[in-house]
Amino acid sequence: MKKYLLLLLLIATPIWGQQQFTVFFDFNQYGFNPTALQKLEKWVAESEGVEVSKIYGFCDWKGTNVYNDSLSVKRVKTVLAFLKSKDIKVKDGYEIRGFGEDFEQSKVQAENRKVVIAYEIKKPEPKKEARDADGNLPLQEQFKVAKVQDKIRIKNLYFFNMTPRILPKSQPALYELLCALQDNPRLKIEIQGHICCQTAFDINNLSESRAKAVYNFLVRNRINRKRLSFKGYGTSNPIYPIPEKNEFEENENRRVEILILEN
Repeated sequence: MKKYLLLLLLIATPIWGQQQFTVFFDFNQYGFNPTALQKLEKWVAESEGVEVSKIYGFCDWKGTNVYNDSLSVKRVKTVLAFLKSKDIKVKDGYEIRGFGEDFEQSKVQAENRKVVIAYEIKKPEPKKEARDADGNLPLQEQFKVAKVQDKIRIKNLYFFNMTPRILPKSQPALYELLCALQDNPRLKIEIQGHICCQTAFDINNLSESRAKAVYNFLVRNRINRKRLSFKGYGTSNPIYPIPEKNEFEENENRRVEILILEN
């Protein structure tokens, strides 16, 4: 009895600290019976993220120790082969052992003919959000998480020099904005135009004309006018002080932003 208790302690500690699934076998068999196979199939189907670390086999006391040791190992190998055939992840350095009849036996012999699978549920790693070089989410994702009074800059939106005419290469940015409004029907926005370089406020009212060009694009594509407004801010709200020090600062100040009014 002391021998069985010691063996039980040796095998119980690493198994019972993890989740487990038990497969039962018929007398003197190491192949699955229909009931065991059905239960194992069901467990596999419902066990997303499983990583198996140990597979231990056991037998009842009938037969010699040598025979039961061999039979318990065969049962373990049957289970291992099945798990691999189902693409169940088996941990690197996994442990398989056959204990034969050398454990504290249940009085119910059918309960001793088994294999115990020790496993963990691995949580999938969170997907990394795609971000641009400045650490910003894609435009549509920005609108999904935006709050009222947030501002979102429309990048890669270009105009012909000193005009409100949108350059053809700006189409992807415009359609991203359009999709964001289509995906979020409660969204109401103010389209804000900003310019660079001028020390006066906005000589040609260019910032408002550019904001209106974006507004017109959205209206032509069936966005309700009631959801949209536009306004030009000239050089009143630059990112970098005017006069700018270089072309980069000019490009940063020359922009269209979206103010979230309702979401």
